Amino acid sequence: MARGDLPDYPWDLMVPYRERADAHPDGIVDLSIGSPVDPTPELIRRSLAEATDAHAYPTTVGTPRLREAIVEWFDRRRGVVGLTPAHVLPTIGSKELVALLPFLLGLGEGDVVVHPRIAYPSYEMGAVLVGATSFPSDDPAEWPASTKLVWLNSPGNPDGRVLGVDELRAAHRRARELGAVVVDDECYAELGWDGEWADTAVPSILDPRVIGDDTTGTIAIYSLSKQSNLAGYRAAFLAGDPALVARIANVRKHAGLMVPAPLQHAMIAALGDEAHVAEQKARYRARRDLLKPALEAAGFRVDRSEAGLYLWASEGRDAWESIERLSGLGILGGPGPFYGEHSPRHIRLSLTGTDERIAAAAARLRASAG
Repeated sequence: MARGDLPDYPWDLMVPYRERADAHPDGIVDLSIGSPVDPTPELIRRSLAEATDAHAYPTTVGTPRLREAIVEWFDRRRGVVGLTPAHVLPTIGSKELVALLPFLLGLGEGDVVVHPRIAYPSYEMGAVLVGATSFPSDDPAEWPASTKLVWLNSPGNPDGRVLGVDELRAAHRRARELGAVVVDDECYAELGWDGEWADTAVPSILDPRVIGDDTTGTIAIYSLSKQSNLAGYRAAFLAGDPALVARIANVRKHAGLMVPAPLQHAMIAALGDEAHVAEQKARYRARRDLLKPALEAAGFRVDRSEAGLYLWASEGRDAWESIERLSGLGILGGPGPFYGEHSPRHIRLSLTGTDERIAAAAARLRASAG
Protein backbone atom coordinates (compact mmCIF):
# COMPACT_ATOMS: atom_id res chain seq x y z
CA MET A 1 0.00 0.00 0.00
CA ALA A 2 1.44 3.37 -1.00
CA ARG A 3 1.49 6.24 1.47
CA GLY A 4 -1.10 8.04 -0.65
CA ASP A 5 -3.45 5.07 -0.27
CA LEU A 6 -3.73 4.99 3.51
CA PRO A 7 -7.09 3.72 4.77
CA ASP A 8 -9.64 6.13 6.19
CA TYR A 9 -9.21 6.81 9.89
CA PRO A 10 -11.29 4.01 11.48
CA TRP A 11 -12.82 6.06 14.28
CA ASP A 12 -14.71 8.09 11.66
CA LEU A 13 -16.98 5.03 11.37
CA MET A 14 -18.17 5.63 14.92
CA VAL A 15 -20.02 8.88 14.15
CA PRO A 16 -23.56 7.39 13.94
CA TYR A 17 -23.04 5.36 17.13
CA ARG A 18 -21.75 8.44 18.94
CA GLU A 19 -24.79 10.41 17.79
CA ARG A 20 -27.10 7.70 19.09
CA ALA A 21 -25.28 7.49 22.44
CA ASP A 22 -25.33 11.30 22.70
CA ALA A 23 -29.13 11.21 22.49
CA HIS A 24 -29.47 9.18 25.72
CA PRO A 25 -31.53 11.15 28.26
CA ASP A 26 -28.77 10.89 30.86
CA GLY A 27 -26.00 11.68 28.37
CA ILE A 28 -23.25 9.70 26.72
CA VAL A 29 -20.72 7.56 28.57
CA ASP A 30 -17.73 7.63 26.25
CA LEU A 31 -15.48 4.65 26.96
CA SER A 32 -14.13 4.40 23.44
CA ILE A 33 -10.79 6.15 23.08
CA GLY A 34 -9.16 5.81 26.48
CA SER A 35 -8.18 9.44 26.97
CA PRO A 36 -7.50 10.28 30.64
CA VAL A 37 -10.17 12.35 32.39
CA ASP A 38 -8.54 12.89 35.78
CA PRO A 39 -6.45 15.97 36.64
CA THR A 40 -2.77 16.15 35.91
CA PRO A 41 -1.08 15.99 39.34
CA GLU A 42 -0.29 19.37 40.85
CA LEU A 43 3.42 18.66 41.36
CA ILE A 44 3.79 18.01 37.63
CA ARG A 45 1.86 21.12 36.63
CA ARG A 46 3.92 23.17 39.05
CA SER A 47 7.13 21.75 37.60
CA LEU A 48 5.97 22.67 34.09
CA ALA A 49 5.19 26.23 35.17
CA GLU A 50 8.59 26.63 36.77
CA ALA A 51 10.28 25.82 33.46
CA THR A 52 8.38 28.14 31.11
CA ASP A 53 11.38 30.43 30.62
CA ALA A 54 12.53 28.17 27.78
CA HIS A 55 14.30 30.60 25.46
CA ALA A 56 16.86 28.12 24.07
CA TYR A 57 16.28 25.13 21.83
CA PRO A 58 15.92 21.83 23.71
CA THR A 59 18.11 18.90 22.78
CA THR A 60 16.71 15.85 21.02
CA VAL A 61 18.39 13.48 23.47
CA GLY A 62 16.98 15.31 26.50
CA THR A 63 18.66 16.98 29.42
CA PRO A 64 21.16 14.95 31.46
CA ARG A 65 18.79 15.12 34.44
CA LEU A 66 15.88 13.75 32.44
CA ARG A 67 17.93 10.86 31.10
CA GLU A 68 19.14 10.10 34.62
CA ALA A 69 15.53 10.19 35.86
CA ILE A 70 14.51 7.67 33.18
CA VAL A 71 17.40 5.39 34.13
CA GLU A 72 16.48 5.63 37.81
CA TRP A 73 12.81 4.92 37.04
CA PHE A 74 13.62 1.77 35.07
CA ASP A 75 15.75 0.51 37.97
CA ARG A 76 13.22 1.39 40.67
CA ARG A 77 9.92 0.51 38.98
CA ARG A 78 10.78 -2.06 36.30
CA GLY A 79 13.70 -3.98 37.78
CA VAL A 80 15.92 -3.03 34.84
CA VAL A 81 19.50 -2.51 36.01
CA GLY A 82 22.67 -1.37 34.30
CA LEU A 83 21.20 1.33 32.07
CA THR A 84 23.04 4.61 31.51
CA PRO A 85 21.90 7.88 29.91
CA ALA A 86 23.20 6.51 26.59
CA HIS A 87 20.53 3.79 26.79
CA VAL A 88 17.53 6.17 26.90
CA LEU A 89 15.79 8.81 24.77
CA PRO A 90 12.69 10.97 25.40
CA THR A 91 10.04 11.15 22.67
CA ILE A 92 7.02 13.30 21.81
CA GLY A 93 4.49 10.82 23.11
CA SER A 94 4.69 7.16 22.13
CA LYS A 95 2.36 7.05 19.13
CA GLU A 96 4.68 9.07 16.87
CA LEU A 97 7.52 6.75 17.85
CA VAL A 98 5.47 3.64 17.12
CA ALA A 99 4.41 4.93 13.72
CA LEU A 100 7.85 6.28 12.80
CA LEU A 101 10.10 3.53 14.14
CA PRO A 102 10.26 1.48 10.90
CA PHE A 103 11.38 4.68 9.13
CA LEU A 104 13.85 5.56 11.87
CA LEU A 105 15.37 2.07 11.55
CA GLY A 106 15.63 2.31 7.77
CA LEU A 107 13.08 -0.37 6.89
CA GLY A 108 11.41 -0.51 3.51
CA GLU A 109 10.01 -2.73 0.79
CA GLY A 110 10.72 -6.40 1.32
CA ASP A 111 11.10 -6.07 5.08
CA VAL A 112 8.61 -7.62 7.49
CA VAL A 113 7.27 -5.99 10.64
CA VAL A 114 5.75 -8.48 13.09
CA HIS A 115 3.09 -7.30 15.54
CA PRO A 116 0.45 -8.96 17.76
CA ARG A 117 -2.59 -10.48 16.07
CA ILE A 118 -4.88 -8.27 18.15
CA ALA A 119 -3.12 -4.94 18.22
CA TYR A 120 -3.00 -1.19 18.35
CA PRO A 121 -3.24 -0.28 14.62
CA SER A 122 -0.21 2.03 14.61
CA TYR A 123 2.13 -0.98 14.50
CA GLU A 124 0.72 -1.93 11.10
CA MET A 125 0.57 1.69 9.92
CA GLY A 126 4.25 2.15 10.68
CA ALA A 127 5.00 -0.68 8.27
CA VAL A 128 2.62 0.72 5.67
CA LEU A 129 4.25 4.16 5.80
CA VAL A 130 7.62 2.75 4.67
CA GLY A 131 6.28 0.14 2.24
CA ALA A 132 7.19 -2.79 4.49
CA THR A 133 4.94 -5.81 5.09
CA SER A 134 3.07 -6.20 8.37
CA PHE A 135 2.76 -9.72 9.76
CA PRO A 136 0.31 -10.26 12.64
CA SER A 137 1.49 -13.17 14.75
CA ASP A 138 1.87 -14.12 18.41
CA ASP A 139 3.90 -17.26 17.67
CA PRO A 140 7.65 -16.71 17.27
CA ALA A 141 7.91 -19.95 15.26
CA GLU A 142 5.80 -18.30 12.52
CA TRP A 143 7.97 -15.23 12.07
CA PRO A 144 9.54 -15.21 8.60
CA ALA A 145 13.23 -14.91 7.77
CA SER A 146 12.69 -11.43 6.33
CA THR A 147 11.51 -10.06 9.69
CA LYS A 148 13.38 -6.89 10.60
CA LEU A 149 11.23 -5.53 13.44
CA VAL A 150 9.16 -7.35 16.06
CA TRP A 151 6.58 -5.43 18.07
CA LEU A 152 5.45 -6.79 21.40
CA ASN A 153 2.81 -5.05 23.52
CA SER A 154 2.58 -6.06 27.15
CA PRO A 155 0.20 -5.30 28.75
CA GLY A 156 -1.67 -5.34 25.46
CA ASN A 157 -3.98 -2.80 23.93
CA PRO A 158 -6.86 -3.67 23.54
CA ASP A 159 -6.88 -7.08 25.20
CA GLY A 160 -4.86 -6.54 28.40
CA ARG A 161 -2.66 -9.57 27.73
CA VAL A 162 0.54 -9.75 29.77
CA LEU A 163 3.61 -11.56 28.47
CA GLY A 164 5.45 -13.31 31.28
CA VAL A 165 9.21 -13.68 31.48
CA ASP A 166 9.21 -16.99 29.58
CA GLU A 167 7.12 -15.56 26.73
CA LEU A 168 9.29 -12.46 26.50
CA ARG A 169 12.42 -14.60 26.51
CA ALA A 170 11.09 -16.81 23.68
CA ALA A 171 10.20 -13.77 21.56
CA HIS A 172 13.56 -12.16 22.25
CA ARG A 173 15.45 -15.34 21.37
CA ARG A 174 13.59 -15.73 18.06
CA ALA A 175 14.15 -12.06 17.14
CA ARG A 176 17.88 -12.55 17.71
CA GLU A 177 17.88 -15.64 15.50
CA LEU A 178 16.33 -13.54 12.73
CA GLY A 179 18.61 -10.55 13.30
CA ALA A 180 15.52 -8.44 13.98
CA VAL A 181 15.03 -5.57 16.40
CA VAL A 182 12.50 -6.42 19.12
CA VAL A 183 10.51 -3.63 20.76
CA ASP A 184 8.07 -3.96 23.63
CA ASP A 185 5.43 -1.25 24.03
CA GLU A 186 4.98 -1.27 27.81
CA CYS A 187 2.93 1.86 28.47
CA TYR A 188 0.31 0.09 30.66
CA ALA A 189 2.87 -1.69 32.86
CA GLU A 190 1.80 0.03 36.09
CA LEU A 191 -1.79 -1.19 35.70
CA GLY A 192 -1.82 -4.87 36.69
CA TRP A 193 -5.13 -6.26 38.01
CA ASP A 194 -5.70 -10.01 37.98
CA GLY A 195 -3.84 -13.24 38.73
CA GLU A 196 -0.16 -12.90 39.46
CA TRP A 197 -0.18 -9.36 38.05
CA ALA A 198 -2.34 -8.13 40.92
CA ASP A 199 0.69 -8.32 43.21
CA THR A 200 3.65 -8.78 40.84
CA ALA A 201 5.13 -6.15 38.55
CA VAL A 202 4.59 -6.70 34.84
CA PRO A 203 8.02 -7.65 33.42
CA SER A 204 9.88 -5.53 30.91
CA ILE A 205 11.60 -6.81 27.78
CA LEU A 206 14.76 -5.30 29.36
CA ASP A 207 14.37 -7.38 32.52
CA PRO A 208 17.63 -9.26 33.26
CA ARG A 209 15.59 -12.48 33.46
CA VAL A 210 14.75 -11.95 29.78
CA ILE A 211 17.94 -10.59 28.21
CA GLY A 212 20.63 -11.03 30.82
CA ASP A 213 22.86 -7.97 30.61
CA ASP A 214 22.86 -7.62 26.81
CA THR A 215 20.46 -5.02 25.36
CA THR A 216 21.60 -5.57 21.76
CA GLY A 217 18.69 -5.22 19.33
CA THR A 218 16.22 -4.63 22.18
CA ILE A 219 14.08 -1.61 23.04
CA ALA A 220 11.34 -0.86 25.57
CA ILE A 221 8.89 2.02 25.07
CA TYR A 222 6.99 3.75 27.86
CA SER A 223 4.49 6.60 28.10
CA LEU A 224 3.47 8.80 31.02
CA SER A 225 0.03 9.42 29.51
CA LYS A 226 -1.74 6.75 31.54
CA GLN A 227 0.07 6.55 34.87
CA SER A 228 0.41 10.34 35.28
CA ASN A 229 -2.51 11.73 33.22
CA LEU A 230 -0.09 13.38 30.79
CA ALA A 231 -1.72 12.46 27.48
CA GLY A 232 -1.93 16.15 26.60
CA TYR A 233 1.74 16.66 27.41
CA ARG A 234 2.97 14.03 24.90
CA ALA A 235 5.58 12.64 27.28
CA ALA A 236 7.22 9.29 26.56
CA PHE A 237 10.61 7.63 26.21
CA LEU A 238 12.45 4.58 24.99
CA ALA A 239 15.31 2.58 26.47
CA GLY A 240 17.57 -0.21 25.32
CA ASP A 241 20.43 -0.92 22.93
CA PRO A 242 22.63 2.23 23.00
CA ALA A 243 23.65 1.72 19.36
CA LEU A 244 20.00 1.72 18.29
CA VAL A 245 19.25 4.65 20.59
CA ALA A 246 22.07 6.64 18.98
CA ARG A 247 20.85 5.75 15.48
CA ILE A 248 17.27 6.74 16.28
CA ALA A 249 18.44 9.94 17.98
CA ASN A 250 20.53 10.91 14.95
CA VAL A 251 17.56 10.68 12.58
CA ARG A 252 15.40 12.58 15.06
CA LYS A 253 18.03 15.32 15.28
CA HIS A 254 17.96 15.77 11.51
CA ALA A 255 14.15 15.83 11.58
CA GLY A 256 13.99 18.30 14.47
CA LEU A 257 12.04 15.92 16.71
CA MET A 258 12.55 17.05 20.31
CA VAL A 259 10.50 17.17 23.50
CA PRO A 260 9.90 20.81 24.56
CA ALA A 261 12.12 21.90 27.45
CA PRO A 262 9.28 22.62 29.95
CA LEU A 263 7.85 19.16 29.30
CA GLN A 264 11.21 17.56 29.96
CA HIS A 265 11.24 19.31 33.32
CA ALA A 266 7.71 18.07 34.06
CA MET A 267 8.69 14.50 33.10
CA ILE A 268 11.41 14.55 35.74
CA ALA A 269 8.84 15.43 38.39
CA ALA A 270 6.47 12.70 37.19
CA LEU A 271 9.16 10.02 37.13
CA GLY A 272 10.35 10.88 40.62
CA ASP A 273 6.99 10.69 42.39
CA GLU A 274 5.23 7.37 43.05
CA ALA A 275 2.35 8.62 45.19
CA HIS A 276 0.36 10.06 42.28
CA VAL A 277 0.80 6.83 40.31
CA ALA A 278 -0.61 4.75 43.15
CA GLU A 279 -3.50 7.20 43.53
CA GLN A 280 -4.35 6.99 39.83
CA LYS A 281 -4.16 3.21 39.82
CA ALA A 282 -6.58 3.11 42.76
CA ARG A 283 -9.04 5.23 40.76
CA TYR A 284 -8.86 2.85 37.81
CA ARG A 285 -9.18 -0.21 40.06
CA ALA A 286 -12.37 1.16 41.64
CA ARG A 287 -13.86 1.89 38.21
CA ARG A 288 -12.89 -1.54 36.93
CA ASP A 289 -14.40 -3.21 39.99
CA LEU A 290 -17.69 -1.46 39.20
CA LEU A 291 -17.76 -1.83 35.42
CA LYS A 292 -16.56 -5.42 34.95
CA PRO A 293 -19.31 -7.20 36.93
CA ALA A 294 -21.96 -4.96 35.39
CA LEU A 295 -20.70 -5.87 31.93
CA GLU A 296 -20.83 -9.56 32.83
CA ALA A 297 -24.33 -9.18 34.25
CA ALA A 298 -25.39 -7.73 30.89
CA GLY A 299 -24.28 -10.90 29.09
CA PHE A 300 -20.70 -10.06 28.14
CA ARG A 301 -17.71 -12.30 28.74
CA VAL A 302 -14.56 -10.40 29.69
CA ASP A 303 -11.48 -12.03 28.17
CA ARG A 304 -7.90 -11.55 29.33
CA SER A 305 -7.87 -7.92 30.59
CA GLU A 306 -5.57 -8.91 33.43
CA ALA A 307 -3.77 -5.59 33.09
CA GLY A 308 -4.05 -2.30 31.25
CA LEU A 309 -6.66 0.35 30.80
CA TYR A 310 -9.43 -1.62 29.07
CA LEU A 311 -11.96 -4.41 29.34
CA TRP A 312 -11.92 -6.72 26.30
CA ALA A 313 -15.38 -8.23 26.09
CA SER A 314 -17.67 -10.26 23.88
CA GLU A 315 -21.30 -11.31 23.97
CA GLY A 316 -20.69 -13.90 21.26
CA ARG A 317 -21.96 -11.91 18.31
CA ASP A 318 -20.64 -9.48 15.74
CA ALA A 319 -18.80 -6.60 17.38
CA TRP A 320 -20.80 -3.98 15.50
CA GLU A 321 -24.03 -5.44 16.88
CA SER A 322 -22.60 -5.07 20.38
CA ILE A 323 -21.54 -1.49 19.61
CA GLU A 324 -25.07 -0.80 18.41
CA ARG A 325 -26.57 -2.29 21.55
CA LEU A 326 -24.30 -0.26 23.80
CA SER A 327 -24.95 2.97 21.91
CA GLY A 328 -28.65 2.45 22.64
CA LEU A 329 -27.68 2.48 26.31
CA GLY A 330 -25.77 5.71 25.79
CA ILE A 331 -22.42 3.89 26.05
CA LEU A 332 -19.73 4.26 23.40
CA GLY A 333 -17.12 1.50 23.10
CA GLY A 334 -14.52 0.50 20.56
CA PRO A 335 -15.19 -2.33 18.04
CA GLY A 336 -12.77 -5.24 17.93
CA PRO A 337 -12.23 -5.02 14.15
CA PHE A 338 -10.36 -1.73 14.72
CA TYR A 339 -7.63 -3.90 16.25
CA GLY A 340 -7.33 -6.39 13.41
CA GLU A 341 -9.30 -9.03 11.62
CA HIS A 342 -8.77 -11.55 14.43
CA SER A 343 -11.25 -9.90 16.81
CA PRO A 344 -14.59 -9.68 14.96
CA ARG A 345 -16.72 -10.42 18.05
CA HIS A 346 -15.04 -8.32 20.73
CA ILE A 347 -15.40 -4.76 21.94
CA ARG A 348 -13.10 -2.61 24.04
CA LEU A 349 -14.30 -0.45 26.92
CA SER A 350 -11.86 1.92 28.59
CA LEU A 351 -11.70 2.75 32.28
CA THR A 352 -11.23 6.43 31.50
CA GLY A 353 -14.63 7.69 32.47
CA THR A 354 -15.21 9.79 35.56
CA ASP A 355 -16.50 7.98 38.62
CA GLU A 356 -19.96 9.35 37.90
CA ARG A 357 -19.94 8.23 34.25
CA ILE A 358 -18.61 4.76 35.07
CA ALA A 359 -21.35 4.40 37.68
CA ALA A 360 -23.92 5.48 35.09
CA ALA A 361 -22.63 2.90 32.59
CA ALA A 362 -22.72 0.15 35.22
CA ALA A 363 -26.30 1.03 36.18
CA ARG A 364 -27.44 1.01 32.54
CA LEU A 365 -25.74 -2.32 31.86
CA ARG A 366 -27.36 -3.94 34.89
CA ALA A 367 -30.75 -2.55 33.95
CA SER A 368 -30.40 -3.93 30.42
CA ALA A 369 -29.91 -7.42 31.85
CA GLY A 370 -33.34 -7.40 33.46
